[in-house]
Amino acid sequence: MTEAWRLTATELASLIRSRQCSAEEAAQSALQRLAAVNPAINAVVEHRPDEVLAQARAIDAALARGEDPGPLAGVPVTTKVNVDQRGFATTNGLRAQQDWVAEHDSPVVENLRRAGAVLLGRTNTPAFSYRWFTSNLLHGQTLNPRDARLTPGGSSGGAGASVAAGIGHIAHGTDIAGSVRYPAYACGVHGLRPSLGRIPAYNASSPERGIGPQLMAASGPLARSVADLRLALQVMAAPDARDPWWVPAPLQGPAAPLRAALCLRPEGLATQPEVVAALLDAAERLRSAGWQVDEIDTLPPLREAVRLQMRLWLGEGYAAQVAAAEREGDPGALTALAGYRAVAEGLPPGSLSDTLTRRATLVRLWQLFFERYPVLLLPVSAELPFANDLDLQGEAAYARVWEAQLTQIGLPFMGLPGLTVSTGLVGRTPVGVQLTASRFREDLCLLAGEAIEAGGTPSAPVDPWGP
Repeated sequence: MTEAWRLTATELASLIRSRQCSAEEAAQSALQRLAAVNPAINAVVEHRPDEVLAQARAIDAALARGEDPGPLAGVPVTTKVNVDQRGFATTNGLRAQQDWVAEHDSPVVENLRRAGAVLLGRTNTPAFSYRWFTSNLLHGQTLNPRDARLTPGGSSGGAGASVAAGIGHIAHGTDIAGSVRYPAYACGVHGLRPSLGRIPAYNASSPERGIGPQLMAASGPLARSVADLRLALQVMAAPDARDPWWVPAPLQGPAAPLRAALCLRPEGLATQPEVVAALLDAAERLRSAGWQVDEIDTLPPLREAVRLQMRLWLGEGYAAQVAAAEREGDPGALTALAGYRAVAEGLPPGSLSDTLTRRATLVRLWQLFFERYPVLLLPVSAELPFANDLDLQGEAAYARVWEAQLTQIGLPFMGLPGLTVSTGLVGRTPVGVQLTASRFREDLCLLAGEAIEAGGTPSAPVDPWGP
C-alpha cells in the first residue's frame, strides 16, 4: 500500500473506516514524515507524539466497537498556533503569548476533533499573523518546501508548508487578507477562505476581537486536493453557539449556470505574464469542462475595498497595535505597521461608522455582479511567490508586495469566499489562480476548482528542495 502520509484525506479516511489501515498506522506514518522533513522547514512548531498516538488509538477503538468515528476518521490534521487547542499555547507567533495555554478548544478545533481528526501538531505563523511571510522571534522562520528562497506565504505559512511537504493531510489556517489563499499559492497546494459566518470562531484564551477581525477573518482548510477541502469545510462548518456571526447556511446552494467571468488585471493590476498564462489556462480547463467563461475588464470596487479593509483591520486601535509590536520587537510586525502609519494616523473622526456604512454598498455591488456571473476567476497575486522576506527590503519592496496582493486584501472586506487552486509550476515556482463567488457559495468555488484541478496534474507532497 502507498505510504499513508502520501494519501489524500479522502482516500485515507476511506481506508481507515473500512479497516484496511488503522488510525494508529496512519498516525505513525504522519509522525515519521514530520520527523523526517520538519527540521528542514520548521512548519510544525509544537507536537506531542504520545498524544497523537492516543487520539489515533481512540479512533481504532471506536471502529472496533462498531461506532462511526466521524467523516475524518483518523486523518492527521494540523492546526495553526493562533487558535485555541486545549493544553497548547495560543501564541500567534508571540513571545508575549507563549504562556496563554488554552483550557478549551476553539470551535473549529472542536469540530475537527468531533469529526474524528487526529490533531498532529501546531503550525507556525508570523508575529500577530500580520505578514505574507512566516517568521517570528518565538518559533523562528518557516521555509517553503519547494524552494527555500521563496516565501511559504503567510500568515498560515506553517500550514501551507506542512501540507505541501506531506506533514498531515489537511491544514487549518486563518485568512483576513490572504492568509490561507497565499500560503496555498506559494506552496503549490489548494486553500479555501470561506465566507464570513461559515466556520465558527472564538478563542477563550484571548481578548474579544475588534470589529474588523470579527467581520473579515475566517478559518479555512489547506489541502492537496479540492475534494479534501470540500470534506474539511463540511467538518469545520459545524455550528457553535460561541460565535454570534455563525450562519446556518446550507453547504450546497441552489443550482447556478456554469458561467464564470475572467479578470486578468483587476482595476489595473500589473499581473505578471506567468500569472496571466495560468489564468488563461485555467479558463480553458473550465471551458473544456462545460463552463462558459467571459473575459471582462471591469469589476465592482476592489481597490476601495482594500482601503476600507485596512481601516477596519489595522486602522482601528492602531496605536495599541504599534505598542504591542514594539514590546514584542518583531521586525516583520513593526515593518507591516510602519507601512500603514500615514493612513492610520490620518483617519478622521467617525471613519469607523463611515466605513461600515460604505461596506453595505460594496457588498450590494458585488452581490449584483454574482447575479450575472456566479463565479469569478482572477489572480491570487499579481506576481509569482515572492522571495523570502521581500517586504523587509525597504519601502519600495514593501509597496510592491502590498500592490500585488490587491485581491487577497479586498475580497474579505465583503465577507466573500475565495479559493486558491494550484495549477502547476513555472520552473520550480508554484503558480495558481483564485476563484470567488457570492457569500456562502463556496460550493460554486469548489465546483469550478475541481474542474480546473481535473485539467492539470494533481498536487502531491514534496521532499524539501528535492528534484
